[in-house]
Amino acid sequence: MEDVRPTIALTTDSEMMFGFWYPALRSSRVRGRGLRKTMLLGTPLVVGRDDQGGGFALRDSCPHRGMPLSAGYFDGETLECSYHGWRFHAKTGQCREIPSLVPGSKLKVDRIFASHFPCEEQDGYFWVYMPDPSAPNEPAPPAPRLPVFSSRYRMTHLSAELPTSVDHGIIGLMDPAHGPFVHQSWWWRTRHSIHEKEKVFEPVPNGFRIRAHAPSTNSAPYKLLGLSGQPVTTTIEFRLPNMRFEEIHSGKYWFSSRATVTPVTANHCRIDFCAAWNILGWMPFFVPLFRIFARMFLGQDQRTMEKQAEGLKHNPLMMLIDDADRPAKWYFQLKSAYLESKRTGQPMVHPIPGPIALRWRS
Repeated sequence: MEDVRPTIALTTDSEMMFGFWYPALRSSRVRGRGLRKTMLLGTPLVVGRDDQGGGFALRDSCPHRGMPLSAGYFDGETLECSYHGWRFHAKTGQCREIPSLVPGSKLKVDRIFASHFPCEEQDGYFWVYMPDPSAPNEPAPPAPRLPVFSSRYRMTHLSAELPTSVDHGIIGLMDPAHGPFVHQSWWWRTRHSIHEKEKVFEPVPNGFRIRAHAPSTNSAPYKLLGLSGQPVTTTIEFRLPNMRFEEIHSGKYWFSSRATVTPVTANHCRIDFCAAWNILGWMPFFVPLFRIFARMFLGQDQRTMEKQAEGLKHNPLMMLIDDADRPAKWYFQLKSAYLESKRTGQPMVHPIPGPIALRWRS
């Protein structure tokens, strides 16, 4: 039953969620046979691309003596540990050679594996699937893809590091009330533009969605799509474990974005923002201009989260109120329901029973 108390004080357990795909790093950072180190959910990874162009991800640790595999030599198919020369197939992690073995050794080399993870390249990222330790052999679903609505479009990517847990990063991502204070600017909105809003939220698998609606009149960028002369509608959706999607449509024109909060460690996460659109493709320098403003916008969020992290060191309690903080409450309830379902093997009980209207000022 929905919590109807006006406020609730809580802390987060910041439990990271396994059994999902996460963007490990931009695929443009991997060139040729180069290897890249990264971290997901506290797991060190080495990521690369084989000679057929397929991405791979291995735990950055040789199973022999723990040497980082990223320090080794990669020939396009196998990765050689720099300590003792053990060689592992990049895609499967299977050991192919141990140079120190003498002829007649009974050691079954092919039964030794470096930990490997499903890896797919989509939307300019290497996505890595982090399996649930309770179901390590469960097949991975397809990696997420950004929805696009025509064959020709432009795309860009941005990221920002956050010195906080994934939970705080996510509820900041979905917070509807901070805009006039964190994002004050002539090109977005001002404190004086605050007015009452009402939106209808509805459940979707593993998340919730704001029904299609006319975008806020106090957000200047939304007006660009109105240049088509057609009505403008926007839909916003959140899905576990960490993804916020937004689609804006006006006639044949559209804008689609996905923001993910990627858990790096228990106390560090990263926002990865990807956007595609087919409007104003004729306008010179539109992509670099968009990136400038988007980076400013993301930087405002980043600086806010850095300051919040300082405050949380001394007082980790949060007070969540209705209705502006209801999406944050739903996130924690969704996460709890999902983890309980995985623990018991029972179907997940969705915490949002049906469509509900929320009202707030921003």
